Amino acid sequence: MLNKADEHLFKAALGNYPTGVAIVTTVDNEGHPVGLTINSFTSLSMDPLLVLWSIDHKSSSIHTFKETGKFVVHLLAEDQNELVRIFSKKDLDRFSEINWSFSANQLPIIEGAFAVFECETFQTIEAGDHTIFIGSVKNMQVKEKSPLLYHRRTVGSIPLGFHA
Repeated sequence: MLNKADEHLFKAALGNYPTGVAIVTTVDNEGHPVGLTINSFTSLSMDPLLVLWSIDHKSSSIHTFKETGKFVVHLLAEDQNELVRIFSKKDLDRFSEINWSFSANQLPIIEGAFAVFECETFQTIEAGDHTIFIGSVKNMQVKEKSPLLYHRRTVGSIPLGFHA
């Protein structure tokens, strides 16, 4: 069990580890778009094509993601840092603040991301205070853009280039 000093050290170490920034979206039972900012995204498997992300059990949208069985992961482009703020706030109609549309699969797609992965939930795993969502990628779009990065509690970019 971690004590407070260990917890602080753990957070400091991971906060100094640059990661990409993503927004995951889905729809609720009434077809309304739901989404939140994440930085816990990674690829998992090439065969089958699987990705994973996690959500805190305290999140107000966890049940929607569990019930829907499908979601979209948007890897944000370097010019989308305002979306991080919008999708991190509570009690805000996030989708009224942005440009988006429904995909052919009736999932909310945010315009301008450098990569978009439409997924069906393959498996969920309870792990500590989070649930891990593993998604089977059913459709994807990738644009030649630089990603938005999270480092030391800030978002930004560096010129990384793109290689397909």
